Amino acid sequence: MKAIELSDTKLFYSIGEVATMFDVNTSLIRFWETEFDVIKPKKNAKGNRLFTAADVKNFQLIHYFVKEQGLTLKGAKKKLEENNEDAFLKINVIGKLEAIKEKLNNIAAKLPN
Repeated sequence: MKAIELSDTKLFYSIGEVATMFDVNTSLIRFWETEFDVIKPKKNAKGNRLFTAADVKNFQLIHYFVKEQGLTLKGAKKKLEENNEDAFLKINVIGKLEAIKEKLNNIAAKLPN
């Protein structure tokens, strides 16, 4: 799982940006939007979805529960109703550890054999 970097100045993210963050198709983002009540994108005059940072964090939880933990949608919905602070902490730690691992692998690749 890669760490998700949210901008401090950006208010909304397009569906394409959200899909790229999680390396999924936009159709999955639309599907999760319909399945999970916590996702409530705004829509502009053209009808394009605009997701807030809170929506992205909820997508991060959904992605973690469904793709990483292998929960069903029903199981993920139940988890979302519970206290999510522990899940956010785990997600952040995993993301940071994976970033460190990638940096160490890059350093190791540059070392002479």
